[in-house]
Parts: sequence; C-alpha cells; structure tokens
Amino acid sequence: METVIKKIDRRKYQKGDFLFQAGDAAKRLWILNEGSIKVFNYTQEGKEQILYLLSSGDFLGDLNLFKENAYPYYATALEPTRLCTLSRDNFQEILKEVPAINKKVLAYAYDRITNLEELVQTVTAKNVGQRIAKLLLHFLEHFGLERKGILEITFPMSREDMANYLGLTRETVSRQLSQFQSEGIIDMKSNRQIIVKNKKALEDYSL
Repeated sequence: METVIKKIDRRKYQKGDFLFQAGDAAKRLWILNEGSIKVFNYTQEGKEQILYLLSSGDFLGDLNLFKENAYPYYATALEPTRLCTLSRDNFQEILKEVPAINKKVLAYAYDRITNLEELVQTVTAKNVGQRIAKLLLHFLEHFGLERKGILEITFPMSREDMANYLGLTRETVSRQLSQFQSEGIIDMKSNRQIIVKNKKALEDYSL
C-alpha cells in the first residue's frame, strides 16, 4: 500500500464531467473512492448505451495497464466524485515489486467482463419486468442502504439513463416501476429514491 500511495494522483470531478472520451489514450488506472461513474458508448443511431455503472471501491482501465491503446468508450461522473489514478508506467514499476497485484487486477477484469456479458443477456433475452428487477437488485447491492430493516435505494442515474442501460424507453421503465409499486414490491419516494418492500419478489421477477 505504501508503494502504491506514493505513485497515485488524486482527482475530483463534478456531475457530468468527463474522465475521458472515446479515442483518448488509455494508459491509466482509475480507482473510485467516492461517488459513481457511468461508462457508455453511442449506437449507430446516436443513442447512448451504458456499459458499466461503477461505485466506491470499483476501478476502471485495468486491461489498459497491460497494453496501451485508446479508450473505446466514454466515462462521466454521475455525481461529485473522487478518484485515485495510477499511470501505466507506475503500475509496471509496482508489479516488479509486488507481482501479486497482477492476479488481483486480472481477476477484477474477469468479473467486469462477466457482468457485461450478463447485461447483454439481460437486454436481449429477458422481458421488461425481468430487466428492471435485475437492475433494481444491482442498485440495491451497490447503492442501497439498510436503515432499521428498511431497504432504500438512491438511483445513481436518471430514468432516461436507466432506459438506455436496459434498451427500453423511459415510459416503459416508469410503467414497470409503477407496476412494482402497485404490487407492493417497492415504494417510490421520488424519481431518484425507492424503498424495497419485498426483495424476494424482485428476485423472483429477475429469474
């Protein structure tokens, strides 16, 4: 840890700020300390397609530490965000001193690629209820809070972003959330906050 800390840079971003854009040189590891980030690209029709949602403890750019190329996507902050960054050159120096880090980075990259594959399967194979239930469970795991037995989610993205992430329309997302509420599964406190009243029902929907 002492070796890593000596070589990292610390950066702050406000909501909507770009960390990088497609085509920028990819030669840096991004470690998310606080806040959230969306990684996305554009379809041929110019529609935004979200690839990853990252929260505190996640990191990005891991594979670029082994082979320098250009970013094929964009990354923006969803809220005020603090990150640590590590250059490819510094990472290579650290690997010489602590080779075990290599295994950790590769394991994380594997998990992230697996999550992306699950997203593709969700968008192409599951119905609307399944897609949205799966996303809510993801939000609950990464952005949820439990207070006195009550599960609360503060969405890190807008309804429009949720729709783009799942390959749906904003209206479809809103209708399904209203359906979940009418069934007593969730309680919508606002556009960005919900209470999960029946986690088991969400899990059943996601299957």
